[in-house]
This record gives sequence, C-alpha cells and structure tokens, in this order.
Amino acid sequence: MKKFNDLIRGEKPVLVDFYAEWCGPCKMLAPELKKLAGIIDDKATIIKINVDQNPVAAQTYQVRGVPTLMLFHRGKIIWRQAGVLSAEQLKKIIEDKTAELAV
Repeated sequence: MKKFNDLIRGEKPVLVDFYAEWCGPCKMLAPELKKLAGIIDDKATIIKINVDQNPVAAQTYQVRGVPTLMLFHRGKIIWRQAGVLSAEQLKKIIEDKTAELAV
C-alpha cells in the first residue's frame, strides 16, 4: 500500500476505481476508464483497486459499494462517487476539480 500512498500524495491527480471482479457495473466502467486514459493524457493517473484483494484499502476509504470512484490530489479526496460514469463525464469532473485547485 506504500506505493499507492505515494501516488495519491503527488501533484498529479489520481482517479482510483475501487472494483470487484464479480461486479457487473464494474465491467461496464472498465472500457470507459480505458477511453478516459486516452483522452486525458498525463493530466491524471488512473488506477484500479480490487476491493476483494485489498480489503484494507477499501475499509480505509470506506468503500461501501463497487464501483466507487475517487479523485485524489496531494493525499486528499477531492471527489468521490459510486456507480458508472462515461469517459466524457469523468474527463469533465477531472478538469473541473483540478481547475478548482489551481484557483
């Protein structure tokens, strides 16, 4: 978990997808995240955390359902939401939230 903590404390925003293999909506979100990665370039990092393999992380961030998305910047959660969003919706959220940080 050390590497994860280092990553979310960085200057670059990190979008974390808390998911499970058995989760249908998580499978629907995966191609959207792949598409998002192509759209946002290096504006943010996208990582996936399997809640079944990483129960401590899920508990630490109070993940109650999957998929749960969280946007971190400098170690703080600046946005979180459960459910499936499109790549375009996620791009706008990342842009809006990082613009707020720049002010």
